[in-house]
Amino acid sequence: MLRSVLLDPAAQELLPGWQNRVGSLVAALRVMVGPDVDDPRLTDLVGELSVKSDLFRRLWSRHDAKPHPGGGTHRLRHPIVGDLELRYEKFAVMGADGQLLVVYHAAPGSPSADALTLLGSLPEQSAPGTARTADRTPPRSHTGPAR
Repeated sequence: MLRSVLLDPAAQELLPGWQNRVGSLVAALRVMVGPDVDDPRLTDLVGELSVKSDLFRRLWSRHDAKPHPGGGTHRLRHPIVGDLELRYEKFAVMGADGQLLVVYHAAPGSPSADALTLLGSLPEQSAPGTARTADRTPPRSHTGPAR
C-alpha cells in the first residue's frame, strides 16, 4: 500500500488526504518489521521508496512506530461513483506468517453500499482498472505478506 500511495498518482486520487495518512502507514510498517530489519523484501521496499519519495525519506528517518488499528474506516474517491466510506477489519491468517486478510464493507443501506452495488453492475469497460475476467470472478486481492 505504501508503494502505491507514495508513487502512483492514480492511487493518490483514490485516497483523499493521502498525505495525512502516510505517516501512520510508515509507523505501522516499523511495528510490523519488528526485529526482522534484514528482510530482503523490506530493504528493497525501503530502498525504492527512499530513492523515489522525499516524504517517505522524512517519515522513515523519524523512526516512529505505532501499530495500525485492526479495523477502522477508509474514505476513498472512486473515479466513477465518487466518495466511498468503507469499514475494514484485519484478520491474521493462521499458518501464514505475517499475512493478513483485510475485509472492506459498506454499511447496509448507506450511499457507499449503493455505490458498490452500482459498481458491481457496470460493464467491464465502464470501470477502468477494475476489469474482471469473462467468468465474472472478483478482482484479485492482495495475498502477499503484510509489509
